[in-house]
Amino acid sequence: MTLSIIGTGNMAKALALGLKENYDLEIVGRTLDKAEAFIKEHDLKATSFAMQDFDISDKNLLFCVKPYALSPVGEMLKGKANTIYSILAGSSVNALKDALQAKAYVRAMPNVAAEVNYSMTTLTGDASLEKESIEIFSSIGPTLWLNSEKELDIATGLAGSGPAYLALIAEALADGAVKQGLKRTDAQKLTNGLFLGFSKLLQTTHPALLKDSVMSPGGTTAAGYSALEKNGVRAGCIDAIEAAYQKTL
Repeated sequence: MTLSIIGTGNMAKALALGLKENYDLEIVGRTLDKAEAFIKEHDLKATSFAMQDFDISDKNLLFCVKPYALSPVGEMLKGKANTIYSILAGSSVNALKDALQAKAYVRAMPNVAAEVNYSMTTLTGDASLEKESIEIFSSIGPTLWLNSEKELDIATGLAGSGPAYLALIAEALADGAVKQGLKRTDAQKLTNGLFLGFSKLLQTTHPALLKDSVMSPGGTTAAGYSALEKNGVRAGCIDAIEAAYQKTL
């Protein structure tokens, strides 16, 4: 299958790098120069196009522009696509239909881990395309088909935006170790190893059980955990998901 990636931003890059081994790619940029530069920079074997010259008829599109660019980009693209896979956060299927003609529409929310084939991607849309959609996006990591756009918008605040939240936590933990006297390089190496091991454990063990298995009575973990609760880390995480979801409405 050939997939046509519309856009040349960070998410387009992540998807292109994750999909390039299993699919033929077309890169469609604002200009031909942008598309060609994108292909060269990321060492892709792909065909380049400018948006104003690209006919989407019978194509399978990965629509990777910014949400505010949906209408202006839609006006540039000619024809009626086969399927549009949109990664535009907060842009409903109805909004996609208003801007682009296609036989079928699927909303997808991958994250930047697509670049290393480990995006947690959520999907919803035309139910007849569930199997095909999962097959495509499984090329870049685990996938989850959801039954409504509301569920996908909630999931966007978790899996789509989540890497930014975890990056903040990772940076803060390393900063804490540096504050206590650990070398920056050692603190970063420890943090990287921590996240790698924890992600493996999380696949089979509930977070509450993981926490309990580490926290001894009156021990170091209990002291640190108490400090996190005192500073509202749990409430902050809950509020972050709510704020991200509300932004999609």
